[in-house]
Amino acid sequence: MSIANNFETVEVHTDILILGGGMAACGAAYEAAHWAKKNNLSVTLVDKASMDRSGAVAMGLSAINMYLGLKEGKNTLSDYVKYVKNDLMGIARDDLVANIGRHVDASVHLFEKWGLPIWKDEDGKYVNEGRWQIMIHGESYKTIVAEAAKNALAELGDKGQYIERVFITDPIMDGDRCVGAIGFSVRENKVYIFRAKTVLATMGGAVHVFKPKSVGEGLGRSWYPPFNSGASAYFTLKAGAEMTCQEVRFVPVRFKDAYGPVGAWFLLFKAQATNALGENYMQTRAPELEKWAPYGEAKPTPTNLRNYLMMLEIEEGKGPIFMRTDEAIQRIVDSIPDEKEAKRKLKELEKEAWEDFLDMTVSQALLWASTNIKPEEKPSEISATEPYFISSHSGASGAWVSGPEDLAPEGYKWGYPNMTTVRGLFAAGDASGASSHKFSSGSFTEGRIAAKAAASFCVDNPDLPALPEERLNELKEGMLKPLELFNTHKGYTQDPNINPNYIRPQMFMFRLQKIMDEYAGGASSGFKTSAPLLEKGLENLAMLREDMASLAAEDTHELMRCWENIHRIWQAESHIRTMLFREETRWPGYYFRSDFPELKEEDWKCFANCRWNPESGEWEMLKRDVIDMVD
Repeated sequence: MSIANNFETVEVHTDILILGGGMAACGAAYEAAHWAKKNNLSVTLVDKASMDRSGAVAMGLSAINMYLGLKEGKNTLSDYVKYVKNDLMGIARDDLVANIGRHVDASVHLFEKWGLPIWKDEDGKYVNEGRWQIMIHGESYKTIVAEAAKNALAELGDKGQYIERVFITDPIMDGDRCVGAIGFSVRENKVYIFRAKTVLATMGGAVHVFKPKSVGEGLGRSWYPPFNSGASAYFTLKAGAEMTCQEVRFVPVRFKDAYGPVGAWFLLFKAQATNALGENYMQTRAPELEKWAPYGEAKPTPTNLRNYLMMLEIEEGKGPIFMRTDEAIQRIVDSIPDEKEAKRKLKELEKEAWEDFLDMTVSQALLWASTNIKPEEKPSEISATEPYFISSHSGASGAWVSGPEDLAPEGYKWGYPNMTTVRGLFAAGDASGASSHKFSSGSFTEGRIAAKAAASFCVDNPDLPALPEERLNELKEGMLKPLELFNTHKGYTQDPNINPNYIRPQMFMFRLQKIMDEYAGGASSGFKTSAPLLEKGLENLAMLREDMASLAAEDTHELMRCWENIHRIWQAESHIRTMLFREETRWPGYYFRSDFPELKEEDWKCFANCRWNPESGEWEMLKRDVIDMVD
């Protein structure tokens, strides 16, 4: 008897289907509920985890990194667009960035209304960490926003539904239109078939595609959430959507080993990073930035170029690299002439330093404590992490989406805002590409933008196509195959982990990470690659793809791990193919093409896009113009 017979099939019909539980999903749920009331629509949100602690903000945050202060006159929208464009070395969709930017402040005000504590000065104004960042007491940031999203769904009564602990595997298609998704419960023997008039992907980016620096007992420790496995990229790719910026991974520099954030130290405390000799490499290596004009001359220096200068220091044997927390704190204290006030300020700064980590990266506070580091007395080592795929931060990989009707030029709009090139499939947050630096507040805002557009699509397309039963059964059996494989062959060997009939998900993940690390410019190869390496990587990925059919799972939790790896390998292949397609080095510090070591502005100031064709199974590579809308 097939193991699929042990699973109950639950079919859910809805108008708007939101996939994910992070900040973009919360924004989508909040906004979708508003328009659903007006148009008698139903909304269903499905999360693989639990929304209260799901997504990149799960542990909390110490700052909201996108707040423009437009009404206060702090900044202009064009200034923000230029900032984002410069940080990505000229590759960004101005229309998408501007659309998020003009609405993001309203979202932040909602967070405060819902109870998020935001730092304020004596005049009651927000305390800025940097030009675009405001400080918060944010350990409960996500729970506050999730509560508002769940309340909005609850207000719809039987037309609002929140389903958690369900892992989505594949899109359900009706020709060129996405009409639902299929998944399974990780807690019960249930298969879920979601039929919808429109689908909004907000399932996050990807971690553990590359070999992590934390291994052994530290496996799973990462800067971006380890449970984000490329579900958004897989879902949109499998649906046949055009993707953009798949070559742009993000390599953050963070406090070494525990991945603690450095933003507050650079922006709020004004700390400097130096090599082991005490030299400020941003000053000593300033001439290097001239090679990457015009972006190397931008202020602030693009993130990847700051990384690159640090990497050059390490290559020359000037490591380790230190964040001079001690000097930064002492400099602030020394600026206060009153001794008593200076001691009080020192205590306040110590508290803020520890809270920065306790709000969002508890492991860093634990590492400081276990290694006898007092930040006011001793500097801390910083290091580049392994690469991640996250378009809401300083990366850009995601789906190519339609722009806002009033801003987007021809070529950037073809339908409803934030709809992919697949009818009825929308994307937001880390699922949408070329709109970096939206962070938590911008992702929430983009979720709202996409949800409003999805509601419009539902009103204009009220039909819900019938789906062939045999197709749904095929998807169900394919989804559960790893359970069938393990159950059939588990007795062949004494150790169920070692079996010629199947491969278990952890071993599969290690093989994928080894390929990406060695051939696609991972941390151990100094983030360098070349055409021969990338081509060999594709060859090895093809063999690994063959072994996807042999993935086996003992239970539904391990079944989730199998599917996470399937999602990762699609993210990996789209990444390698797009790096190979772009014959230049544009983001040194993220990756370096040793065979094309220079920036080629004339040929490659463009979007490198890709699409997997569901009919032929072939990959298509294409260029799209970068249209500069702001001087």
